[in-house]
Amino acid sequence: MNVIVTGSIAYDYIMTFPGRFAEHILPDQLDHISVSFLVDEMRHLRGGVAPNIAYSLALLGERPRVMGTAGKDFGGYRQWLEQQGVDTALVRQEADLFTASFFVSTDLDGNQIASFYTGAMARARDLSLHDVDTSTVDLVTISPNDPQAMVKYPAECQELGIPYLYDPSQQIIRLSGAALKTGLEGCTLLVVNEYEFDMLQEKTGLGAAALQAAPAHACIVTLGDRGARIWADGTVYDIPPVPPERLDDPTGVGDAFRAGLIKGLAMRLPWDLAGRMGVLAATYALEAPGPQSHSFTLRQFVARFRQHFDDRGALDSLASPQAPGQGSLLEI
Repeated sequence: MNVIVTGSIAYDYIMTFPGRFAEHILPDQLDHISVSFLVDEMRHLRGGVAPNIAYSLALLGERPRVMGTAGKDFGGYRQWLEQQGVDTALVRQEADLFTASFFVSTDLDGNQIASFYTGAMARARDLSLHDVDTSTVDLVTISPNDPQAMVKYPAECQELGIPYLYDPSQQIIRLSGAALKTGLEGCTLLVVNEYEFDMLQEKTGLGAAALQAAPAHACIVTLGDRGARIWADGTVYDIPPVPPERLDDPTGVGDAFRAGLIKGLAMRLPWDLAGRMGVLAATYALEAPGPQSHSFTLRQFVARFRQHFDDRGALDSLASPQAPGQGSLLEI
């Protein structure tokens, strides 16, 4: 399946403070606060929604193309993604900026102090699908990114007649109701979590039924440890979760779900099986530190799938490298 994945490209700096922020912040002096927290653990991780989705798609045997903007510090990240099977030819490096970065410190109570450096991501608005050969593109994913880019790309997909997965997620708060409606009206798939689904209703003024019916093919809402729900073809599919063998880091779990879902659709699987591929990919991500540390072979993925679900032999082609079983999303 020829997939272009758009979205943020970032580094994550995740730190742990072995105390409580509240014990070091004086409420009556917040107008001139100046505090420093000594952290005892830090993880420097590759992140960003677009590479996260693409990484899991590559694990599942695809060769996704990431389209986005990164900074002068992206060289090693690009090389690593290429080694994993991700095509980065559509990633433009900005020589005068750093790659977007997320800095967060978490205390013993789970409270967080965070900052996000936009960096090169702000120039994603300068990229255009009109500059890409889209004649064989089966799907574009439009995930959290520079807000102007997230307005531009759906319009271009509609102009070019390209199916797209609409994933506004964390940027729902930044996009206008009108922009969100435009993105929804032309999308092939909508994928958000439960909270974001409620936010979409508030921002757009659309009811739940209207949102469920907006996409051309399906509306998918992820439900955390309760799995996912899919509205498609007049049917509601409740997708149960795959229990994790261990818990590590929830970062990127939703991105892995999207990758598993897309792979299932590339294989022309029915919605219930495609959704189950999504929840299994999400569980793999939950069991590893960061969004790009999980790993599995295709045979391992199929074997674990069959521990929990009956695929009725539909995943035989995934376990066999001789039969990729890929097709266009429009053939569902």
